[in-house]
Amino acid sequence: MFIVNYIKEVFGAIKSLLIGMRRTGYYFTHHKEIITEQYPDNRNTLVMADRFKGEVVLTHDEQNEHACTGCTACELACPNATIKIVTKFDITPEGKKKKAIDKFVYHLELCTMCNLCIVACPTDAIKMAQTFEHSVYDRNELIKILNKPDSKIRAGIE
Repeated sequence: MFIVNYIKEVFGAIKSLLIGMRRTGYYFTHHKEIITEQYPDNRNTLVMADRFKGEVVLTHDEQNEHACTGCTACELACPNATIKIVTKFDITPEGKKKKAIDKFVYHLELCTMCNLCIVACPTDAIKMAQTFEHSVYDRNELIKILNKPDSKIRAGIE
């Protein structure tokens, strides 16, 4: 019984190998479309798919304003503590204290590009960029401050 099962497994493996080799041979002889990207030679013309997730960015407009309220929903949604939001309290012209972000720290080396932070953000302040070249020699370069210096929250965002 053992020998019969062993021989069946061997023939099954050979059949699977031949099916794979037949498919490879077909693609080798029928050049319909080129699916291989010649990276880095085509770096200037390379177009990434819309669904590609490269890194988290905090979007700013022309007046250096963003939509992040400092609610920390993205920080709570992140499964491996990639995002850390440091908040401060600003005084509004009316004299009230208002919570604002001091630093939006993003640890790219920890990020799994799961997109959970983007989904959790109630104001759509962050998004996934299409950047993909993240190789560095110093790991500290992968820790990014996403809010630009002197940036403020956009008017009308609560």
